[in-house]
Amino acid sequence: MLDFRVEYRDRNVDVVLEDSCTVGEIKQILENELQIPVSKMLLKGWKTGDVEDSTVLKSLHLPKNNCLYVLTPDLPPPSSSSHSSALQESLNQNFMLIITHREVQREYNLNFSGSSTIQEVKRNVYDLTSIPVRHQLWEGWPASATDDSMCLAESGLSYPCHRLTVGRRSSPTQTREQSEEQSTDVHMVSDSDGDDFEDAPEFGVDDGEVFGMASTALRKSPMMPENAENEGDALLQFTAEFSSRYGDCHPVFFIGSLEAAFQEAFYVKARDRKLLAIYLHHDESVLTNVFCSQMLCAESVVSYLSQNYITWAWDLTKDANRARFLTMCNRHFGSVVAQTIRTQKTDQFPLFLIIMGKRSSNEVLNVIQGNTTVDELMMRLIAAMEIFSAQQQEDIKDEDEREARENVKREQDEAYRLSLEADRAKREAHEREMAEQSRLEQIRKEQEEEREAIRLSLEQALPPEPKEDAEPVSKLRIRTPSGEFLERRFLASNKLQIVFDFVTSKGFPWNEFKLLSTFPRRDITQLDPNKSLLEVKLFPQETLFLEAKE
Repeated sequence: MLDFRVEYRDRNVDVVLEDSCTVGEIKQILENELQIPVSKMLLKGWKTGDVEDSTVLKSLHLPKNNCLYVLTPDLPPPSSSSHSSALQESLNQNFMLIITHREVQREYNLNFSGSSTIQEVKRNVYDLTSIPVRHQLWEGWPASATDDSMCLAESGLSYPCHRLTVGRRSSPTQTREQSEEQSTDVHMVSDSDGDDFEDAPEFGVDDGEVFGMASTALRKSPMMPENAENEGDALLQFTAEFSSRYGDCHPVFFIGSLEAAFQEAFYVKARDRKLLAIYLHHDESVLTNVFCSQMLCAESVVSYLSQNYITWAWDLTKDANRARFLTMCNRHFGSVVAQTIRTQKTDQFPLFLIIMGKRSSNEVLNVIQGNTTVDELMMRLIAAMEIFSAQQQEDIKDEDEREARENVKREQDEAYRLSLEADRAKREAHEREMAEQSRLEQIRKEQEEEREAIRLSLEQALPPEPKEDAEPVSKLRIRTPSGEFLERRFLASNKLQIVFDFVTSKGFPWNEFKLLSTFPRRDITQLDPNKSLLEVKLFPQETLFLEAKE
């Protein structure tokens, strides 16, 4: 998942997308948020320079957090004097209402967006003080705040903080009389037809139901589309709408399916695991606005969730989305948890489920209802984290021991493999050596056979040795390298080649040995073999010696 903080003039838009999405998909989200056509929009700030709309984010190798800028050179700059522009800016601002409960002298600091209505403020105060809207007596509203359906940006409140006081009317009769006398007074108690409900029981068909419908109708768009085919797309809209209503300081909601959130939280190394927090939203609950603005968007809660939790959200306002989540819940957590959520009443929402992954199943550690405080919410988040940390330490220990065993096994397997390779290499080297020896032996044998054949052939071809009394005769005495002497008589007319053949027949080929004379020292093998012994002066007798050629 990639986080983009996109700046446009005085606005910031946070976009969270998977890295498999394209640049064009970011522009489409920005078109909905900024009301700027994609064709008029230039998206700047990419480290690689300008990119095409079809470029996949993964191919840009982006870090997790990115800052981009929208430029609109074809659009005129906003006019500071324009009333509509100022109103739009006010709608995007957050107002801090410091509301004092007169009877108990307790002060509440409540954040509301400029698009929230006066009616929503009164509903939230009812949830905090138990004073029904029709019984609320207010002080401090501006004179221009004449209608409960007005949004705060139009009501003339002081920005960024405005002080109000609320109390309970002493009796229904007094309430009716004051409503008639001050129907247009700044101390409004309800809208024009509020008297029709004056006699209703305080906890019967209450204001939460009456004004819940009106409040929902005034909202710009639902938190999540009904029957969304893709959970990731549904959560992108949820995140954008949540930011629009409650500001940018909120938990980072995981964009993807519930199964993908499980993978991110549980199915990683033990040291990297986190708890899974599932936020279940319901627009019809009177607790929703206070829970989101005061608890879920509290800086301490946001920081703690981002460090220790994967936060996934779903909107149960629509029946189709509610049924879809119950199916997911039944599949992943079992029928008991699904039935618990199914039986929750509307005014018990929002719910916060704390899930811890275990080896065989996913365990619901805690179910936090919307009627809580920041301190209680933090305490329950921390308590769940302590349980998780104890389990995580055991998992880390088991994982380390398992990895140690696997490392030992890998080392043993590697040593065994290297041993097998060494044995195989040694065996192959021995086989090559034996094959080479066999080959050389065969060559040597063939050479010896060839040499013996030549020797026998030359020996048989030699002329017979002449007798001593034959004339003229040359007597040669030849010393071998081993110190033995070869003696033979030759006719002085015999060619030198016959002497070479004689020496070769005795095992000393003249191409391997030199035949040398002593005085003077000369190499006989360098002489012309066709000359006679007499011509080369080996007559009447001569002592020669054999020497191996280098």
